Amino acid sequence: MKTVTDFPYEVRILENVFIPMRDGAQLAARIWLPVDAERQPLPAVLEYIPYRKRDSSRGRDALNHPYMAGHGYVCARVDLRGSGDSDGVIVDEYTRKEHEDAEDVIAWLADQPWCDGNVGMMGISWGGFNSLQVAARRPPALKAIISASATENLYVDNMHYMGGCLLGDNLSEATVMFAFNSLPPDPAIVGDRWREMWHDRLQGSGLWVENWLKHQHRDEFWKEASVCEDYSDIQCPVLAVGGWADGYTNAIFRLMEHLDVPRKGLIGPWGHKYPHLGVPGPAIGFLQEVVRWWDHWLKGKDEGLMDEPMLRVWMQDSIRPNPSYEERPGHWVAEDGWPSPNIRDRTYWLNRHGLEQGAQGDRTGHEVRLQSPLSVGMFAGKWASYAATPDLPYDQREEDGGALVYETKALEEDLEIFGLPYVDLEVSADKPVAMLAVRLSDIHPNGEATRVTYGLLNLTHRNSSEHPEPLEPGKRYPIRIPLNGIAQQIPAGHRLRLSVSTSYWPLAWPSPEPAMVTIYTGSSRLTLPERPSQPSDEKLRPFEEPESGPPLDTTVLEPSKHSWQVTRDLATDVSTLEVINDQGSFQIDEIGTVQRRVSNEWYSFKRNEVNSVRGETQTVRRMARGDWQIEVVTRTVLSSTPRNFLVNATLDAYELDEHGDNPRVYSQNWQRTVPRDLV
Repeated sequence: MKTVTDFPYEVRILENVFIPMRDGAQLAARIWLPVDAERQPLPAVLEYIPYRKRDSSRGRDALNHPYMAGHGYVCARVDLRGSGDSDGVIVDEYTRKEHEDAEDVIAWLADQPWCDGNVGMMGISWGGFNSLQVAARRPPALKAIISASATENLYVDNMHYMGGCLLGDNLSEATVMFAFNSLPPDPAIVGDRWREMWHDRLQGSGLWVENWLKHQHRDEFWKEASVCEDYSDIQCPVLAVGGWADGYTNAIFRLMEHLDVPRKGLIGPWGHKYPHLGVPGPAIGFLQEVVRWWDHWLKGKDEGLMDEPMLRVWMQDSIRPNPSYEERPGHWVAEDGWPSPNIRDRTYWLNRHGLEQGAQGDRTGHEVRLQSPLSVGMFAGKWASYAATPDLPYDQREEDGGALVYETKALEEDLEIFGLPYVDLEVSADKPVAMLAVRLSDIHPNGEATRVTYGLLNLTHRNSSEHPEPLEPGKRYPIRIPLNGIAQQIPAGHRLRLSVSTSYWPLAWPSPEPAMVTIYTGSSRLTLPERPSQPSDEKLRPFEEPESGPPLDTTVLEPSKHSWQVTRDLATDVSTLEVINDQGSFQIDEIGTVQRRVSNEWYSFKRNEVNSVRGETQTVRRMARGDWQIEVVTRTVLSSTPRNFLVNATLDAYELDEHGDNPRVYSQNWQRTVPRDLV
């Protein structure tokens, strides 16, 4: 990535500014300000997240905000209430108070002498979520947003539930926030009150995983901040960004279809990263695109932005399976609108011998009974790749031994898929709760299987995730399983494989009892969105190479370590996926703060006992500067019985005292039981 230091505008930084809220609380902001902005006011850009502007997000902020400010924008990175150096305690994601505070921040920015009254909002993940949510509240000064790696439907496409199945990432995300929520503000910013603020957070933030487990269906808890409840609430232009290796990409298709405002969609091969930092590559000059977006909507510069296609995506070439790609070969394609008239359905029917294209297969059908081993899913990777590879799916032959497999003959010509595939099945089960995982793979001539896309369905959610219904054992049901959106080329000579399993652990929590599912092939089929190559794709404006501001200066004190290990102890018949994410220890040179960050995860099961599954996470966060030294350690264990989810969690906080000891200053334990409700 090219580092840029010579910008059109000279920039100065305000390390901390407190922004007053309507209730008297103050939110902490770091501001990048063109030096002449008070004489020549400029638009402001807000990024509003809980990930600590002073330290944890400082590295990413150094790349992004000076770049935008250097092109004529006042950039504000604001800590949410209860996070970083802001007042208060944070108790959950996307609350009404969070949104009210955002409105106050936007009004404050617009009213400053260095702002011309126009404000944009952007973010990735949490910041992408609340950009959409705040836009739906229509604060007058908010003129446009950029939402990356986010969704407008908090239940359907989020890290908590997928197809009504509880995701392993629900525990992972709760662990991330458990660690962040337990950290103190920086005494250099808030002064002597840092310790009181810290203990308020330790005591008051709560155990988020418990709250999320209590809402297993798509109820008001998820609907309240889901802008899909009324897309027309959003009245400003939207740029929606994502990557095929991420978990949020389906939302971009829905936003392009349902919003009625100027909008653009961009999907690359990346995981959960901004596209100029995108892994797998190729990364692109995303910050140039950001400046172009703001120039159009905040400064009124018309340079043909809205004459370009609505939706631009990376059509991935076929590639051999690997849990850690540096690059995904392919090419850019685009559509002027969505849904697109260039997309046509290609249907494959499931029959006794595989997948058959054309007219409906054997109408009499046949029955196949399936109860997969719990090992199916151990090589699935993460629900969303956080570029902490190897977290992408491995060779699917490792999974297919425990699945039903339906395969095409070798393709006679290249096939390009673009959009949202789905599978229609007729099924029955011998238990009231059961799930299916469906995977579509590209089979290379040597037999290697690369997962292209997949979908999950808790069969009790076959009609609705708001009002699930238990299965009547033995009764046949027609079901549809949506697969994640994708753009993928399958070359001639390769085959397509559809794999169906009744488990996908640890990506998804298994059903409460082992369920035998019967699939009836007479009417079961796979539908692919086929897109023939378009001559217009070759004329697309090329993206520039990635650029950013200068990287943050740090001194590495302890190296990082990262690994994924799958083990099976044949003596105990226990299988475990261990994820070690030790980011080491480093000093942020400009403020002298030393950070230590570790997040480890273990997911295990014994034999095929569905209620032996267990997820455990541990985090360590250490911060030190001079005689200020603190450490927070968290541990969460999630397990289950046929009737309940069981949560055990601990939080311990330590502070260096005047004798140089590091005594524990706070400790709390949680033991919670949450009833299962058709999950």
